Amino acid sequence: MDYYGIGFSNIRLPNDSKSYIYKYNQRINTFPEEVFLHEFLHSLERNAEEYGYQRPALHDYQKYGYQNEILVGQKKWYTDYMNQTIHTTQGKIGLPQEIYTFKPAKNTNFEYAYKMEEVFKEPENILEEIKELITNITKKLTKN
Repeated sequence: MDYYGIGFSNIRLPNDSKSYIYKYNQRINTFPEEVFLHEFLHSLERNAEEYGYQRPALHDYQKYGYQNEILVGQKKWYTDYMNQTIHTTQGKIGLPQEIYTFKPAKNTNFEYAYKMEEVFKEPENILEEIKELITNITKKLTKN
């Protein structure tokens, strides 16, 4: 979540096709989206902290009586966390509803930003396709 003060969420999927962790298999994982949701919630958690909102830490689910269940993981915890419906003696807690409408609190969150379309730009016509093909061939030839 934090790397040298730069906030980010990183999800790395292996190339190993024999890994069932990242594949949908009803017997193993009926909630495979959990890893993506978890990292997104870390971003919201950080924003809430920077805006000064009180909220439970995302990893403190056991403190509040939640479990990591076999097929659905922490789905109940995430649902209550996002809806601010975690029951405590002081009332219900979780992410504040306003946090879903706020941008990151600090300009430094955008310090290393870059336009995705420049990195993943698809060719739009035949000339761009030919240019990309030549560039890729040139790169491969210079590597060898």
